[in-house]
Amino acid sequence: MDFCRRRVWCATILGVLGAALSAASVVNANAQAYPTKPIRLIVPFAPGGLNDTTARLLQPHLEKALGQPVIVDNRPAASGIVGTDAVAKAPPDGHTLLMVASSHTVVPATNAKLPYDAERDFAPVAMVGKNPLLFVINAKVAAKTLPEFVALAKANPGKLNYATPGAASQSHLVTELFDQKAGITIQHVPYRGGAPAIMSVVQGETQFAVISPLASLPHIQSGGLRAIAAGSLARDPQFPDLPTVAEAGYPDVEAIQWVGLLTTAGTPKEIVERLNAEVNRALRDPDMVAKLALQGVSPAGGTPAEFQKVIAGEIRRWTEVARSANIKAE
Repeated sequence: MDFCRRRVWCATILGVLGAALSAASVVNANAQAYPTKPIRLIVPFAPGGLNDTTARLLQPHLEKALGQPVIVDNRPAASGIVGTDAVAKAPPDGHTLLMVASSHTVVPATNAKLPYDAERDFAPVAMVGKNPLLFVINAKVAAKTLPEFVALAKANPGKLNYATPGAASQSHLVTELFDQKAGITIQHVPYRGGAPAIMSVVQGETQFAVISPLASLPHIQSGGLRAIAAGSLARDPQFPDLPTVAEAGYPDVEAIQWVGLLTTAGTPKEIVERLNAEVNRALRDPDMVAKLALQGVSPAGGTPAEFQKVIAGEIRRWTEVARSANIKAE
């Protein structure tokens, strides 16, 4: 009887192992054959923004390397949630990609009821590019540097205003974090988008903003705005003469805008690694680097694990800021 039981037990174990090996073989075969059809690259925002522009710059490189059409699919709705959720629920086969911005780590910090988990439901491929947010003031404000602006704000508590592209945006969280670290109180004025926010500073309706270079550079060049700091910890190659917030004495205030590529969690490692290799190869192309520079963006690259670390760290950081400042998505 014991012998029979052992035979049945062994047969069961062998059957389970056989099924697992068979499944692994199928996954490996699918990874080796990848891609087998057109790839959909979802941009969860409207055309014209940084992640849309970056997706379209990367598109021809991926098409050439992978031998399949790459279709850029804009799905602008609900602060990027709709398009992002589509990738979270796509088959995990590498044929659906997501071009996200740093707002990907802000949304879960300010919205407790997302239809996806910003970490667990995605497989990071690579960070594509990054740039510092710029700390800018109206050119008529009596400050030339960030420490001078802090001194001005301390001398006039509650009398200065700052503009953001919207409540619960990255700009909102960064400025609240800066206020806490600098010990100042400036009033938040949210706008609907970066363009009206930056125009409010140019026109003097507000005095300060933490905003993208793409929105602010034309006004800095025309003299309507003064850039007083960059949000990177080290000086950025695109803005080598601009001091950083860290240099001004606030190393805990990092304000980086980035764009990166994700796919669906569960995608075979071999596919993720191949995509990562092709993104890194594209970022070594001088033409790609030059076109990113026109957007004020430096190429990033790196491994999936490095990108995952950035995402996880930012979600924790922005969640703490949102909680301490009581910031919630509307």
